Order: sequence, then C-alpha cells, then structure tokens
Amino acid sequence: MSLVPLEAAEHGDDLWRGTGGAGNEPLWLYMGDGPFFERETFDANLEGKAASDDPLFYAIIDRALCRAVGHAALMRIDRRHRVIEVGNIVYAPALQRTRGATDAMFLLARYVFEELGYRRYEWKCNSLNEPSRRAALRLGFSFEGIFRQHMIIKGRNRDTAWFSMLDSEWPSRKQEFERWLAPANFDSEGRQRTALDHSASFR
Repeated sequence: MSLVPLEAAEHGDDLWRGTGGAGNEPLWLYMGDGPFFERETFDANLEGKAASDDPLFYAIIDRALCRAVGHAALMRIDRRHRVIEVGNIVYAPALQRTRGATDAMFLLARYVFEELGYRRYEWKCNSLNEPSRRAALRLGFSFEGIFRQHMIIKGRNRDTAWFSMLDSEWPSRKQEFERWLAPANFDSEGRQRTALDHSASFR
C-alpha cells in the first residue's frame, strides 16, 4: 500500500467505483458527509477534500491493483503542541478487513511519529460506531473516554469516543505492526497466522 495526497482528477474514478453510488451507503453511516448517489456531487465533495489543508486528505493506493481504494485524513493539526488526529477514513469494500487496510494505518502512524515528529496521535469516532472502536484498540490506541454531545452530525447529537497513541508508545506499537505485517505471518492464501495484538505493550 501507499499513501499519496488526494487528487480529485487522478483518484476520482477509482474512489467513485469503490465508495460512491447505490450500495455503498453503509460506508458513510458515521461520516460527516455522504453517501453520494450522483457522480457530480461526489466529485465536488472530493475536490473540496483535495483542496483542504486541515483535514489533509490522502488517497490509499493499492499498488498491486494500481488504484485508489480509500482515503484518510490527518486533521485537527496542532503543530505547537504536536498533536494530530487521523480521521475521515473511508475504505472501499475491496480494502476492508485486509492486510492492506492495516498497512495503510501503519504507514500513517509511522509518518506522524517518525517524519512529522508529533507526540500525540488521536483517533475519534461516534460512540455508536463499534467497528471503529474495535479498530482503534486493535491498532494500538488507548481508550480515553466518551465526550457526551460532542458534535452535531447530520442533524443528530454525537457522543464521541476518544482514543490516543503517544510517541513513547510508538516503538512497541511499531514492532507489533511489523511483526504482523511480515510475509511470514500470512499463509499462501493471505490468511493471518497470528492476530495483531498490542496488549503486551499496554502492561
């Protein structure tokens, strides 16, 4: 997998096929925008995302398929205190529950800690979004609590579950990511031999 700055013209066709149109409504259930049923509306939204500095959007590229299979953003960027959040994560069905999905999050975390030098990396989601909450824990974030009525999303109150990862925790998280992502951890059909498990580094 690779992550590149989102460009509407370059990635629009792939992302529309993977995340737009009828049938992809569940991808947008907890997002602040979408779903998108018309290509024109989708393209206008994507152009806005590509032009944004915060959130700063990246296309997730499956290098084997040579196409974009999702996007994610770094957001609420606080350079003074070196705090940053990952969000606006939308995976096409082809990316969900794959090695590549985890690899994309590993690449972003490594970029945040090792290249940008941030000290706190945040993950926030609707408290009702159980898949996102499970993903945060699986990826090595620590649960910090629920912020009640934190936001209004699509006309409804949203309680927000907060998670974080710190720079002091990153070395152990990185080691577990690299162990899990290693080719030896997957059989000939691409199935994991052992699960991603950050529990040891929480002790």
